[in-house]
Amino acid sequence: MEKITFALPKGRLLKESVEFLMKAGIDAEETLKETRKLIFESGEFRFLLVKPMDVPTYVFYGAADLGIAGKDVIEEKGFELYEPLDLGFGKCRLSVAEPVGIDEPYDLEKLSFIRVATKYPRITDRYFRSKGIHPEIITLYGSVELAPLVGLSDRIVDLVQTGTTLRENGLREVDVILHSTARLIVNRASLKTKYGKVKPIIDGLKRAISQR
Repeated sequence: MEKITFALPKGRLLKESVEFLMKAGIDAEETLKETRKLIFESGEFRFLLVKPMDVPTYVFYGAADLGIAGKDVIEEKGFELYEPLDLGFGKCRLSVAEPVGIDEPYDLEKLSFIRVATKYPRITDRYFRSKGIHPEIITLYGSVELAPLVGLSDRIVDLVQTGTTLRENGLREVDVILHSTARLIVNRASLKTKYGKVKPIIDGLKRAISQR
């Protein structure tokens, strides 16, 4: 039997993703167990545990038929994917932040150049260029908050949920680029070739959203 493959994000979205799938009758609970396994099988489904930023890549290239990813990640990757559902959980925002005592506070009217550290270079570049500002972007993969504190950048663009991490590092949020929630994404070829299996999954997840 040909299995339907889901790419699920490790980390903060995994538990809510699994709970949501369970409501739609898809048992992915084994992915929550303490193990080094990355591939899990349950009935007609296969689940891949991957880094959140990699979920759209697995889905786009067809290694997974469906995936759950934050809107921030989907926008950053920029792949042509079918995105039928906003699952509504994992709410956060992608924001610009700067040191509290910065000499020239953030002002889009006055900025012509900005040096920004971020894990989201594509979104950051597009956003500032749309405002007529030419950014120098420094791509980091962890502890972005450190960059302005040691002079690596003037500001950062990073995910914010409560703002606590920013405040603890002497930073303040000054601009919101986008609001993000978890989304269902689908490989376009899978939607056509496995329509009889994929469409009922989408419908089941849609019902789970409406019942919340």
